[in-house]
This record gives sequence, structure tokens and C-alpha cells, in this order.
Amino acid sequence: MPTVDRRHLLAAAAGLALPAWAQPGDAAALLKTGGVVIAFRHALAPGTFDPPGFKLGDCGTQRNLNDEGRAQARRIGAWFQTRGLRPAAVRASPWCRCVETAELAFGAASAWAALGSPRAGTEATNAQSLGELRRALLAATKQPGRFEVWVTHMFVLADLLGANTASGEGLVLGVQADGTPRLLGRLLVD
Repeated sequence: MPTVDRRHLLAAAAGLALPAWAQPGDAAALLKTGGVVIAFRHALAPGTFDPPGFKLGDCGTQRNLNDEGRAQARRIGAWFQTRGLRPAAVRASPWCRCVETAELAFGAASAWAALGSPRAGTEATNAQSLGELRRALLAATKQPGRFEVWVTHMFVLADLLGANTASGEGLVLGVQADGTPRLLGRLLVD
């Protein structure tokens, strides 16, 4: 059964048709087939932005997951476990809320600067990171039977795909014929 997020239910209730690119795919089937990345926005971390003077590597200076966010991350992990889905790689933004989401859901993660928040970088650094993400996505799509998990920030996903995401929501990504990212499905575990 496809996983449908609240936006799709609300749109259907209002009688609105969603464009083809916004239709939910069956996330489990897409992941089993492989050749995709599922990119999550970190689990619930109340507030907006990090406090002034935050430091990477010092979680006490950052906006972090709350108890609800930790429970959400564990539910994401349980969703994967009950379906026997094991990622080939789990990568996370070096921000504590992303690393904690990945570790609670999947047990471990490799910090990857390219997934870091663009709000903390320069325009040149952000462009370089976006290019690195696109190349990694293209490489992942050439590996059927395996998938990767990326845990990042709303702004990274918006820059990569132009899609808005809820806390803890995953976007199953592939590429279009021209190599640009393509949304294949969405996953929001309740």
C-alpha cells in the first residue's frame, strides 16, 4: 500500500488534482528496486534556525531534536526494519539534529558536509555542495538493488529538488534523463 502524506489527503479531500511529479510512489517498492536515494529532513527539532554563535560539533549550541523528534526518528527506523529494507549507506549533515535522526533510525551515519545547512555557508560553498549532491545522486541511480539514506535540512532539499518537506519526511529521489533530480515518492511515517 503506498504511503500517502497529509498534504495528499488534504488535496484529495478538497477535490484538487496533484501534478504527476507530486503523486506519491510506493516508497518501499522504490527502495527495494534500488538505484535511488531517500533523503530525509531531520526529525522534529522545535524552533527555527540555530541560535547565534552555534558551533558544529557542540550540540549544546544547536537546535536539537526533542523527545517527539527522537520518537519520530525511531519510528522511521522501525518502518525500514519491518520491511527488511537496509540502506547501503547512511549519510547525514554534520548538524547534531541530522546525525541524531540518522543514528536513532539506522544505528549509524557518516557525516557529510555536502548535506549541511546552506544557511551557514557561502554562496560558493552552497553551489559546490549542491553539485556534489547531484553527482552522488546520479552515481546512486546507477546501482540497482541498493539505496542510500541521506538526512539533511529542509533548505538543502528545497535547493536540490524545489520540494518542501515536513520534519522527518523522506523524499525518494532518482534522476531525469538530463541528470537533474526527480521526485519519485514521499514517505512520512506516522
